[in-house]
Amino acid sequence: MSLAKVCNRVDYFLEVFTSALMVGLVLDVTWQVVTRFFTDNPSSFTEELARFFLIWIAFLGAAHVFRKGAHLGLDYFVEKFSPDAQNKIVKTILVFVVIFSVCILLIGGSSLAYLAWDLDQSSASLGLPISIVYLAIPVSGVLFLLFSAESFKNYSNI
Repeated sequence: MSLAKVCNRVDYFLEVFTSALMVGLVLDVTWQVVTRFFTDNPSSFTEELARFFLIWIAFLGAAHVFRKGAHLGLDYFVEKFSPDAQNKIVKTILVFVVIFSVCILLIGGSSLAYLAWDLDQSSASLGLPISIVYLAIPVSGVLFLLFSAESFKNYSNI
């Protein structure tokens, strides 16, 4: 299977999964509002769950928009250069993305998740291992590396 097909499948799963997380976030926050304003017993776990949903949505969503090319960029300035220079600029940016993904997301995120696992940290209301929440960081790092490899391959063919 080609890299493009793998990336397409991973990106499709990512889109479905983050959409499901968004639905879960909306339902969670709706339940929080309902219990806070219409009952005498506000829900205790909803704020924590919303925070965990938001963390996963942010990291996985960042990888998704990176693949789609919808992330923030300085396209206006890059478009002023020749096509050859644009190609070199994009490749340089991809190298920086790979360095960031490996150093910060993959190594740093894995260390953070492992530390939380090793210390047996769990969330206060839900009792979930905090390492599950922190796993969003290295998972997004792997996704950034995968999508960077695809982009680099695409720009090498130009």
